[in-house]
Amino acid sequence: MGHAALGLVLIAVTLGSCAFPASEVPPAGPAPSVATAVDGFARVGVGSVNALVPTGWRALPAETEAGHGFVASPRPRAFGEERGVAGLSATWVDATRLHLPSDYYYLAATGPVLAGLLGSETCRTLDRHVWVDRAPRFVAGGDRSPGDYAASGWGVCRAPGGVRTRWAYFVAAPGFGPAREVGIPASGLYLVVAMAPTGRGARRLVHHLVEHTTFGDASVADLVRTLRAQGRTA
Repeated sequence: MGHAALGLVLIAVTLGSCAFPASEVPPAGPAPSVATAVDGFARVGVGSVNALVPTGWRALPAETEAGHGFVASPRPRAFGEERGVAGLSATWVDATRLHLPSDYYYLAATGPVLAGLLGSETCRTLDRHVWVDRAPRFVAGGDRSPGDYAASGWGVCRAPGGVRTRWAYFVAAPGFGPAREVGIPASGLYLVVAMAPTGRGARRLVHHLVEHTTFGDASVADLVRTLRAQGRTA
C-alpha cells in the first residue's frame, strides 16, 4: 500500500471509529459538560468540541488514539447504528498524533471520510456547497497552495421499511497555513454529521446542529471564513 493510500485509511478509520461509538464499548475520554438550556436547546461539550442540541439529548465522548469529539442524541449509543435516530457527531483528527503530511487530510476530506454516507445507494444528496477547494501541489495544485478544503451539504436516506432520515454535514481540512491556528491548532480534519427522522422541522434541525458546532473557539462559519481568507493571502 502506498503512503497516500495508507494515510487515507488511517484518517478514515480514525474519524469513522470515533464518530459512532459501538454500543458494547464503554465511552472513554473527558466527561461531557452541559450548559443552561435556552429556548429548548442546551450547549453540550466534550473536550474542545461543543454544540447546541435539543434539551434532553445526552452526549458521549467519541475518542480514539488520534480522533476526538462526541456524539449527542436522545439515544447516543443507537445513533449511527439505527436509521431514524436523531443525533449529532462532531469529531476532529489530531494531526500531531498521526504524523501525516497535511496533504493527506485534503484527500480524506474530499472523499473517504464521508464515503459511507455520500456513496450509499440508499442515500441521496439534495444540495452540496464546496466553500474552499485548493488542491495541494501533488494533486495538480499550485506551488503555493495551502491544500485546504471545506464543504457542506444535506440530503435524505431511506432505510428498508420506509424509514427516511434527513442529514447534513460539514467537513474541513485546514491544510498548511494560518487557518491551522483557528479552532483547534492540532487538528488536520474536522467532521460534523447531523441526522433526524424526516418530518416537520427536520431540515431546520440538522442544519442548526451543524451550524452551531464549535471547535475550540471557532464555529463552522468561522472555519469557512478563515479558510476562504487564507486563499487570498497564499
